[in-house]
Amino acid sequence: MRTEADYIAYACAHAKTNHHPAGTCRMGSDPGAVVDPALRFNGIDGLRVVDASVMPQLISSNTNAAAIMIAEKAADMIKGAA
Repeated sequence: MRTEADYIAYACAHAKTNHHPAGTCRMGSDPGAVVDPALRFNGIDGLRVVDASVMPQLISSNTNAAAIMIAEKAADMIKGAA
């Protein structure tokens, strides 16, 4: 008979992600957004978040191209602010 500890050990040994996590640091102009539309972190001056986590909604394809686009846009915004 298997115990709860056996199931937890199995899950820990075999769990993995087969997808590209995104959207955990949502961008937006509402109070619930983590970063603003210029990718500035709400609450810490001088910090920007520039990766797939800022996507307000998940895209239906691989996140690589979108992440590159976010980085290129961020670079333009940062250079413009300098």
